[in-house]
Amino acid sequence: MEFQGRARDLALLTEQLRVVTEGDGSSRGQAVTVMGRRRVGKSRLVQEFCDRSGAPYVVFQASRGRNPVAERADFTAALAQSSLPGAESVAGLQPQDWNQALRSLALAVPEQTPSIAVIDEVPWLVEQDQEFEGALQTVWDRHLSARPVLLLLVGSDMSVMEALQTYGRPFFGRAARMAVQPLHLADVQAMTGLDAAEAVDALLITGGFPEIVQSWRPGMSRGQFLRASTANPLSPLLAAGELSLLGEFPEASHSRAVLEAVGSGETTFGAIAARAGGAGALPSGTLSPILTALQAKRILAADLPLAAKPDSKNKRYRIADPYLRFWLALLNRAIPLIERGRGDVALKRIERSWPSWRGRAVGPLIRESLLRLLPDDEWPDVEAVGGWWNRQNKPEIDLVGADREPVARQVHFVGSVKWLEAAPFGRHEYEALVRDVLAVPGAEPGTPLVAVSRAGVVEGLPLTAHWGPEDLVRAWAAG
Repeated sequence: MEFQGRARDLALLTEQLRVVTEGDGSSRGQAVTVMGRRRVGKSRLVQEFCDRSGAPYVVFQASRGRNPVAERADFTAALAQSSLPGAESVAGLQPQDWNQALRSLALAVPEQTPSIAVIDEVPWLVEQDQEFEGALQTVWDRHLSARPVLLLLVGSDMSVMEALQTYGRPFFGRAARMAVQPLHLADVQAMTGLDAAEAVDALLITGGFPEIVQSWRPGMSRGQFLRASTANPLSPLLAAGELSLLGEFPEASHSRAVLEAVGSGETTFGAIAARAGGAGALPSGTLSPILTALQAKRILAADLPLAAKPDSKNKRYRIADPYLRFWLALLNRAIPLIERGRGDVALKRIERSWPSWRGRAVGPLIRESLLRLLPDDEWPDVEAVGGWWNRQNKPEIDLVGADREPVARQVHFVGSVKWLEAAPFGRHEYEALVRDVLAVPGAEPGTPLVAVSRAGVVEGLPLTAHWGPEDLVRAWAAG
């Protein structure tokens, strides 16, 4: 299948290879940790980069729970079968530990011409063998860093990948860090051939996960895509969510229950504890570390009200990526229906919930998009875009632009989002915004008012600025 998107990621990797080729770095070899959520397309990206580079390379894919002896044997076998010039010299080697295995990599890479070495799913190697990190550091310092090699260490467990470079760990300070995100809004629009508003829908449904976006045939409407996906129990839209969750969270685990609680719409600590606990609420001592771990893995996000007054008590949790949020809220319970041939019933339920679900889900995407457009000439001091709410959610403000977060020195604008197909942002929404603006600590009677609307804005409203779907796509077009 043709590789699409990822222009910025490919450019970053190409630049790292240029540093190796021209010897511009502090050492001849360069190392990069490449991290990102499971199924986000890291392995496909790295393979495409290797194929395009023209350099000799090796790609080794680790296996979870593997016996370390067998894993090292597979590593040297991958070296022997690679395009590296010294591949034949390591054929038949049987390393006794990871120090010897990684030294065989140093033997295989050329001394003068650039090459690429990829070790995929590094967290599984760390899990298998406590000596792996130390061996990697030793061989890098003594052998690999002196060779013109680009070493890519790839992994899906974000917490483990980030821990590899924390102070006190063996590989600290030796690698650049690259985070691979899902495909962004402009890429999704290009791949689906949709207009800007429909592309936003496509991103909220697919989350930008490549295998799902590629199953969206160009020009398909949202309804057509959902109809086709709910008619096929093997469709990527259905399968990717379960595969992603099962890779890390067994169905009976507390972590899975917490994710399902948040995915169903619970946002506060107490509500999540009550929903995830079943017969009784999860104790705080159980829930707190789960929430912390899920945030470290980038699966959950926690938001605080943005204003000129601190408010740490009104923290809200949400599923970080739109696809998993969509899957947990609207697909998870529909799968049994689809498997017994009643995708039509599942589709009706999804369509019934779609407007209200989308109204909440589009908020984080809008705020992130505005952060890519700002600061600009009109808003030179806006460095943070968030929302504001109190414990009763009365009022609840969609957009707050400020100079910093979570506690602003100055609130630069307050705004509202209306994301409906045929109803523009009108006088009613404007008057509600005027009524509520002073509830935001730091806002004043003259604070500028803004809006984001799918269907435009009624003429004559005294808004300082407004944005629509095309502006959101434009925010990502350069990425």
